[in-house]
Amino acid sequence: GEADDKIIAVLEGDYVWDNVTEITALPPVLVERLEHYFSTYKMVPGQPNKMQIVGTYGYEHAAAVIEASRGDYLDKFGPPAADRRQPRS
Repeated sequence: GEADDKIIAVLEGDYVWDNVTEITALPPVLVERLEHYFSTYKMVPGQPNKMQIVGTYGYEHAAAVIEASRGDYLDKFGPPAADRRQPRS
C-alpha cells in the first residue's frame, strides 16, 4: 500500500501538553486511541479494513516527513505566487 503518514503535533504554549517533545512522552493509552482512530476513520461499512499501522516515530523523522512533503508540494505546484504570510489588504 501507499504510505499515509500522520503527524501528531502539540500547540506551542499548550497548558497541558507543552512539555511533550516526543510521542513516547504521551500516555500509552492516548497513543492507542490515536492509532485506533487513524486505523478506522476511513473504513467503509461492509468492506474489509486494509489499513495497517506499521509503527510510530519521533520528532526527527516527523520533521523529515514534513520537509519531504513541502518539497513534493513545490515540485507539483511551484512556489506560491504571493507571500501568504502577509495579510491581504
